[in-house]
Amino acid sequence: MTIKRALISVSDKTGVVEFARGLHELGVEIVSTGGTMKAIAAAGIPVISVSDVTGFPEMMDGRVKTLHPKIHGGILAIRDNPEHVKAMEEHGITGIDLVAVNLYPFRQTIAKPDVTLAEAIENIDIGGPSMVRAAAKNYKYVTIVVDPSQYGEILERIKTDTLTEEFRLKLSQKAFLHTGLYDCAIADYLEKQVDGGSDMPDVFSLAYTKIQDLRYGENPHQKAAFYKDPEETGGIAAAKQLHGKELSYNNIVDMEAAWDLAMEWKDTPACAIIKHTNPCGTALGATAKEAFQRAFEADSTSAYGGIVAMNRECDKETAEAMKPIFFEVVMAPKFSEEALAVLGTKKNIRLIEVPELSKPELQIKKVSGGCLLQTPDDSAETREDCQVVTDRAPTEDEWAAMEFAWKIVKHVKSNAIVLTGKDVTYGVGAGQMNRVGSAKIAIEEAGEKAKGSVMASDAFFPFGDTIEAAGKAGITAVIQPGGSIRDQESIDMANKYGIAMVFTGHRHFRHG
Repeated sequence: MTIKRALISVSDKTGVVEFARGLHELGVEIVSTGGTMKAIAAAGIPVISVSDVTGFPEMMDGRVKTLHPKIHGGILAIRDNPEHVKAMEEHGITGIDLVAVNLYPFRQTIAKPDVTLAEAIENIDIGGPSMVRAAAKNYKYVTIVVDPSQYGEILERIKTDTLTEEFRLKLSQKAFLHTGLYDCAIADYLEKQVDGGSDMPDVFSLAYTKIQDLRYGENPHQKAAFYKDPEETGGIAAAKQLHGKELSYNNIVDMEAAWDLAMEWKDTPACAIIKHTNPCGTALGATAKEAFQRAFEADSTSAYGGIVAMNRECDKETAEAMKPIFFEVVMAPKFSEEALAVLGTKKNIRLIEVPELSKPELQIKKVSGGCLLQTPDDSAETREDCQVVTDRAPTEDEWAAMEFAWKIVKHVKSNAIVLTGKDVTYGVGAGQMNRVGSAKIAIEEAGEKAKGSVMASDAFFPFGDTIEAAGKAGITAVIQPGGSIRDQESIDMANKYGIAMVFTGHRHFRHG
């Protein structure tokens, strides 16, 4: 395909001068607008103003400049259609063979904390999407470029005459995705402006961009890929892998679970170790190293091959403590150079830096023919929210332990039972079909540590049997939502064993 004329009009001017220079050196005539034209002209590259092509000046503060038949006719004309060729000749329309356009920075504008509706509206691009869509539709005759990272490849393909129709079709798909994501961002923003917005939009638009193909899904016979919200700069999808082999589907699922739990604590070092999305050990410490060691020792058997998440920088001391142990992934907000040097000697361990999320996200679960949405389970009850329902009130140490356990239990698959001290887990019972079954697993895992521990349950006890098991194991305090029609049975059983029990009034089911 021969490129004779190109139209360049970009908001993101990364590499645009070099691209224009390369096109000029290949004999391509360049048409441009506004700031893009000024940048190209300032570099000494010949450029034609869109106004000279259309015969109209840019007007209405730049709102109207490319919306003209001499622009869109030049893009949309089917070059081997005699009627189209005749219309071009009659109306003095010159074909445009390449369009390099990206759009007004709408997402960056609405990300500003003090942005007004008027400012956001002014940053809705009209002419840009029109040109992109026109060029993408006419990909058989026009090359559309929306990504500056592809400028070099485009120049090379023009030089080598490999700007094939197949490649232009790929560019077309990318262009429609570009405008589609743009429109989704605008629609989502405006939905929030209507009547104060809604937690649950009437129409949920899902448009994520692929980060990478994965080797397989949960099992080798399943295909999988990893996608990112283009508007989000934090979280697992924005994480940076510093070392180790490629992440798997299951790694990423477990990473999300581990990171969510570790981020429950802001004011003190915390560490969570996850296996199959459930915490096998969680602890606080005076340092990152201490938090890690205590989390690992909470269940060193299950921790083998686990996913580690810390809410503090991984320093040299913590890395040295981790080095002898096999972990699939270690996550932290940051790794020191010394820590990287220590853990970097382990070939396969993945070291992941995770930036903080910029905003709460709706949680999505796909079902056949649709999806479910919900707001995050970010309810954070404290002792002030709790009701003491037993004869004995908790001691200060029991309160501290229950607050710690309550943060953890909402990250365990239901039915969930957690036994802890004031800053470390002792036993976790997850995902059983009955609550007393989960309690028995947690108690057995805790062993002697169950005596004097506290118990947290993600939902109410339907019978008094779980409290009875707790009493026999020596558990001294229980935190649970309450709300069963048999609450009194559990209260009576707690009083029988001298257990202090509180109701939070909030359950924390996690079904998957």
